[in-house]
Amino acid sequence: VRGIALGEGDKVISLAILRHVDTTSDERSAYLKMRRAVAGEAAADEAPADAEAEETSGSFQLPQERYVEMSAQEQVVLTVTGNGYGKRTSSYEYRTTGRGGEGIVAMSVNHRNGNLVASFPVEEADQIMLVTDKGQLIRCPVEGIRIA
Repeated sequence: VRGIALGEGDKVISLAILRHVDTTSDERSAYLKMRRAVAGEAAADEAPADAEAEETSGSFQLPQERYVEMSAQEQVVLTVTGNGYGKRTSSYEYRTTGRGGEGIVAMSVNHRNGNLVASFPVEEADQIMLVTDKGQLIRCPVEGIRIA
């Protein structure tokens, strides 16, 4: 079975299976917005623009019960680059694509970041161990890696 078509020079670097959570794109967007607000990540100067956008777009309001349910089912994906950069991302940030989908950009591949070397689900209490090409071992708690 062939799952994806790879471009010239591309290769699969890792594979992980995430639990499927039946949500709409509106629910995912509303959940992520609520989670950022709860975490205090929404800047004060963004509030009026967001409120204005909600009025014009008829923004979806996520019920509190659904927020709690989605929070319990949320998985976080850690993406690491060859130059040692990493970020955690909610699985709700990644849309489900069907056959012929274009894929999803997990992280910028550039001179500073380097190529992606790993991407896998993690828990808040996990610790990761990375090994450099010269054999240096780095142990890092997942909670210390930024969520983007």
